[in-house]
Amino acid sequence: MSAAPDIVLVDDDAEVRQAYGQTLELDGLAVLPAAGAAAALKALSPGFEGVVVSDVRMPGMDGFAFLDAVRRLDADIPVLLITGHGDVPMALRALRAGAWDSIEKPADPVLLVETVRRALEQRRLVLENRALREEASRDDAAAEDVW
Repeated sequence: MSAAPDIVLVDDDAEVRQAYGQTLELDGLAVLPAAGAAAALKALSPGFEGVVVSDVRMPGMDGFAFLDAVRRLDADIPVLLITGHGDVPMALRALRAGAWDSIEKPADPVLLVETVRRALEQRRLVLENRALREEASRDDAAAEDVW
């Protein structure tokens, strides 16, 4: 496993965490499992290079409150919400709340991996763009100092 996880996987059901974690790890991804949102938030920062995969219905902080907390930390961290109680209104609510995507349980392993891979690529591009903007801003500031 690499130093930093590719995926923070949040689900209160240990069997689901193990199954989804194994699916993602078999595809070469580093997974940090978390039994709840509070533990998962400790692993996240604005520079987090990965993706969050979270259940919606959990004790304490549910998936929507967790999504909101992640978006306050960094609105560009992709959050994939997974629910066993999925329906169209819930999926729309998730997307409107800022989720990267929404998948119904039991998640098809191929769909889960493909969705996570797309989200990881999006995250990589966002962070690369941020770094380039910061570099350009520093270059602009240095050029102004010269004149």
